[in-house]
Amino acid sequence: MLETIQQTSDYLKNKIGEIPNTAIILGTGLGELANEIDNKTEIPYAEIPNFPISTVEGHSGKLIIGTLGGKRILAMQGRFHFYEGYSMKEVTFPVRVFQALGVKYLFVSNAAGGMNPSFDIGDIMLIEDHINMFPEHPLRGKNYDELGTRFPDMSEAYDKKLRMMAMQIANEKNIKLQHGVYVGVQGPTFETPAEYQFFRVIGGDAVGMSTVPEVIVANHAKMKVLAFSIITDLGVPGKIVEVSHEEVQEAAKIAQPKMAEIMRAIVQKI
Repeated sequence: MLETIQQTSDYLKNKIGEIPNTAIILGTGLGELANEIDNKTEIPYAEIPNFPISTVEGHSGKLIIGTLGGKRILAMQGRFHFYEGYSMKEVTFPVRVFQALGVKYLFVSNAAGGMNPSFDIGDIMLIEDHINMFPEHPLRGKNYDELGTRFPDMSEAYDKKLRMMAMQIANEKNIKLQHGVYVGVQGPTFETPAEYQFFRVIGGDAVGMSTVPEVIVANHAKMKVLAFSIITDLGVPGKIVEVSHEEVQEAAKIAQPKMAEIMRAIVQKI
């Protein structure tokens, strides 16, 4: 595993040159943020040694190197999901490569179903914590001390200072920002009304099929994490309607410029 990570990071070092300290993972329908990146170089995942290939519509499958807010960043335009058939090691492999490159900050975005009655479609939720409902843990198996400790602390999985910064920026720019707990599930089905109710009862505000594995590995790697959910459908009693992947993508695209504005401002500050 260590040799595979090193092989991929060496390839990217030759492509990238100066290594950014911030990486961004863009979720379903949120790849439009890539248009905000200047002076960019795009590398298809298929050209990167050992990288999985994104198979989901709305995930372009490119690693982008460029500038956002005047700072160099790495951005994944499309991610990998457990439901695609990838193992957790494959789902989180890019985060390990970022670690090997020396990335210090990881920003993550996703499209999610909102379960908090105060949420509306199109809201941005700042993730304060998560509940891991995936059937496999990304750190299961042999632990490599070079990558992190066997039992990593998760008491502040989402960095408090970055969250405070996001709240301040949203307030200054008059952007409505919700707060809540994200429930990570394997998918690929959308939730039943009973599942929405269950996830709400156990403390969730939004639910989706990604993010949690990457965040766990980023914490294992001692990265500072900031994450947002775009609320693209509602799992609130009386508001649950049939939803499609296309509708989720469209709702995410409409909301993403506000999220991009917050991310850009934070990148400028760190």
